[in-house]
Amino acid sequence: MSIVADRSLAGEGIRKIAWARSFMPVLSGIEARFEREKPFAGLRVAVSVHLEAKTANLGYVLTKGGAEVYLTGSNPLSTQDDVAAGLAQLGVETFGIHGIPGEEYERFLISVLACHPHLIIDDGGDLIELLDGKCKEYADCLMGGCEETTTGILRLRARERAGALPCPMLAVNDAKSKHYYDNKYGTGQSVWDAFMHTTNLLVAGKTIVVAGYGWCGRGVALRAKGMGARVVITETDPFKALDAVMEGFEVMPMDRAAYLGDVFITVTGCRDVINETHFKHMKDNAFLANAGHFDVEINVAGLRRMAVSAKTRRDNIEGFTLPDGQTLNVIAEGRLINLAAGNGHPAEIMDMSFAVQALAAEWIVNHQEKLERRLYKVPGSIDDEIAKEKLRAMGLEIDTPTAEQKAYLEGWQV
Repeated sequence: MSIVADRSLAGEGIRKIAWARSFMPVLSGIEARFEREKPFAGLRVAVSVHLEAKTANLGYVLTKGGAEVYLTGSNPLSTQDDVAAGLAQLGVETFGIHGIPGEEYERFLISVLACHPHLIIDDGGDLIELLDGKCKEYADCLMGGCEETTTGILRLRARERAGALPCPMLAVNDAKSKHYYDNKYGTGQSVWDAFMHTTNLLVAGKTIVVAGYGWCGRGVALRAKGMGARVVITETDPFKALDAVMEGFEVMPMDRAAYLGDVFITVTGCRDVINETHFKHMKDNAFLANAGHFDVEINVAGLRRMAVSAKTRRDNIEGFTLPDGQTLNVIAEGRLINLAAGNGHPAEIMDMSFAVQALAAEWIVNHQEKLERRLYKVPGSIDDEIAKEKLRAMGLEIDTPTAEQKAYLEGWQV
């Protein structure tokens, strides 16, 4: 049975879900087909994704496909209590309360796995971690699952190398319909939307340090540049660093960037990217924010140890005053700024990302007998279907190669 903070909030949650739904035409089209064909009839699906309105639509679509869906959040601070209540009222078993401590967060993860799922949809690898650990007994019906994040994919690849995958998994994050748009344009917009809403400050004229120039970092840097900021990139990958230089950004180590930044955004998927060696060199009133999945990229615990005092300066902003007098502002406890302090990615972006999730889950059901405990790419046919449907929904058309052009591209004779 669902566990939410306040069921009386369901009406507002359903309004949020309906608003997002009206801007998710690809997922709505999939829903109509799922309702006719019932590809998940008799199956149980455990979902751990940020519990907000766009995710609620994914859960609802899976139920329309015949699934029993058990859904929880993938970060306590991104859970929206009204959406959780609304989703529970719409028939999805929902386990989510905003701001719960770590042990209760894990209890909710275990609660969705207790259904003995046939499929999982994971965000950061929390469900997989439990299914290969204290919840192994709940993996007896598993056909496979999908992983949404860069961080989660890195962990799955490590598990695959070690032979520690409990089921076949699809790398949804690596689908073109996901990382080209969700990571770049979704993160790029939602990070700055959350920053501006939380701080009520300008981006223009500030020096922005973006740690990591993957797809997410590209989006964050692109939008900051477009709003008039000076953008500095820190990287460990020489090719990504060169790419940033070619795009006109400054590139330097964090040891140097620490002196310059007014705002620091981490998007690396790694830990301790900003640490004690950097804090002491930062400007007074600098802002520290993370857009990577886990809250380990900024060493907030180390900053707390260094500080002589700490206080809440504004909702979702904690100020740490250091011995020499400067104050550093941490947004959303170093958790995902765009979800813990904002509304997450735009609905039009998540329309594509969750369409990949829905179709990838269906693909697993249709191919389960042939799948091994490996990490699989999302089939190109799924990507193409989603991109074409998105174009149609936008009222756009593209060219189609002729038979002669296809033959030319596929052959070697001129």
